[in-house]
Amino acid sequence: MAKDNNAKKKAPALKIIPLGGLDGIGKNMTAFEYGDDMILIDAGLMFPDDSQPGIDLVLPDYTYVLENEEKLRGILITHGHEDHIGALPYLLQDLNNRPAIYSSKLTIGMIQGKLEEFKLKKQKYHDVHGGSHVNLGAFGVDFISTTHSIPGALAIRLKTPAGTVLHTGDFKLDNTPIDGVRPDYATFSKFGREGIDLLLADSTNAVKPGYTLSEAAVGPQLYEAIKNAKGRVFVASFSSHIHRLQQICDAAKKCHRKIVVTGRSMLTNTRVARELGYLKIDESDLIDAFEIGNIPENQIVVMCTGSQGEPLSALSRMSNGEHKTLSIHEGDTVIISATPVPGNEKAVQGVINSLAKLGCDVYDKSRCLVHVSGHGSQEELKLMLAMTNPRYFMPVHGEAVHLRAHARLGEQMGIPRDRIFIMDNGDSLEMRDHKVKRGRSVESGVVYVDGLRIGDTDPIVLRDRQKLASDGMVTAVAVVSIKRKKIDAVDFSGRGVSFPIDEDFSDDAAEAIMRTIERGKFNFTSSGSDALRKAVRDSLSNFIWNRTKTRPMIIPVVMEV
Repeated sequence: MAKDNNAKKKAPALKIIPLGGLDGIGKNMTAFEYGDDMILIDAGLMFPDDSQPGIDLVLPDYTYVLENEEKLRGILITHGHEDHIGALPYLLQDLNNRPAIYSSKLTIGMIQGKLEEFKLKKQKYHDVHGGSHVNLGAFGVDFISTTHSIPGALAIRLKTPAGTVLHTGDFKLDNTPIDGVRPDYATFSKFGREGIDLLLADSTNAVKPGYTLSEAAVGPQLYEAIKNAKGRVFVASFSSHIHRLQQICDAAKKCHRKIVVTGRSMLTNTRVARELGYLKIDESDLIDAFEIGNIPENQIVVMCTGSQGEPLSALSRMSNGEHKTLSIHEGDTVIISATPVPGNEKAVQGVINSLAKLGCDVYDKSRCLVHVSGHGSQEELKLMLAMTNPRYFMPVHGEAVHLRAHARLGEQMGIPRDRIFIMDNGDSLEMRDHKVKRGRSVESGVVYVDGLRIGDTDPIVLRDRQKLASDGMVTAVAVVSIKRKKIDAVDFSGRGVSFPIDEDFSDDAAEAIMRTIERGKFNFTSSGSDALRKAVRDSLSNFIWNRTKTRPMIIPVVMEV
């Protein structure tokens, strides 16, 4: 008996470690570790916001995965959106031994296209679907069909000696999905009866009451907008939203219009989806963008990227006349079939205004139902909690307001407050004998992709870029005479400042700097250059603030003669 107790005490805990996805909508990545085995669910990225000028992509810090890569038995991907697959090329490049990737056929197709761009070859894949089961070390993995805004979305159950976890992935409970693949209510309920110790569930729409409308509700509205259009129709959507693209194509065909596809990711994803049978378009209904001049304008629909106002997207370039084959002009109809991701609202509104100035007829979600969310609202989240009946609950995939709203729903469904965990990236949970508690944190954060540079963009660089963007820059060149121990002259220049750097400014600023130098009693030697530069910077910054109430970046230069 004592021997059994000792063995029980030595059994490892199941560690649940979210490395991303708990501080916004994006960069989803969660590690699950049991003894010498580890699996990863999702490896996504986030697009930068206005506070990150010059940054191209934001990745989760996956240092913990690299430090424990000998344990990594597989990477499980819930679906093919960028916030779940976008970090894969960077992670795989950093791993010495790349594990197999497990996901649905469409998701694997999208991942393969992405890895080809990075010239990553010989990656192992396993095509799974709802009902598939695999064993990865200590993990028994079951995949469950669910519905989202992309085909092939999967929830995942993990069974270990320490207990059972269910990760919903992104989901809504759509009973009339475009491809007919409904959520597998029976399996969710069956696993709930067998016992779910910990549920990790999508929180994106936890603040929205009721139910999310079915994707099928969008089709009739798209058809009406296309049918009533007098000229060409441009539809901007997420290139991975295959269900939406299918409905656009169906509406175009009903209206006897040919379909043009433009935008790099749109071309790639439509090709992959057609090859795998997820997107059904007759070859005769597709035309190349170069052939568009041979067809009447009222017989054309263009599917393009740019629903988030991205400056380099096809929609933005067409509206600015910078696209190599297409342009948008007065009389065209533009449908923005998406909702702005938080942070992109201003960019999207800017594109809408540009299109309105051109004389376009613009449809977006505020005008008619050309978009519905792919995430479940409160009643669907409560139904998921009811079906799975978890002992412990951890809201995931959302900002703080979403996670806390989902936690309140968990309480309403009878889960005790002390069994609900609102976590931050890098926090961890530990499960032993089906009981869950908080564990030790691991290294976490974000990794910036800045052009070809990855991971070494210092926060100070971002702060300086923000300052330059908001207040500009002033350079002060102080000519110092070492022999006479004085500053002979100070020359000023500025870029992006809101005030003139004229003779009055230069005289007054130089005087302010001289007074600071005199009070400081500097020794005017080479070893005193750093102190002189600091004095020039501080005194000039104070002078500009007192005069203009702005704080541009100050670059002091000391020239010794």
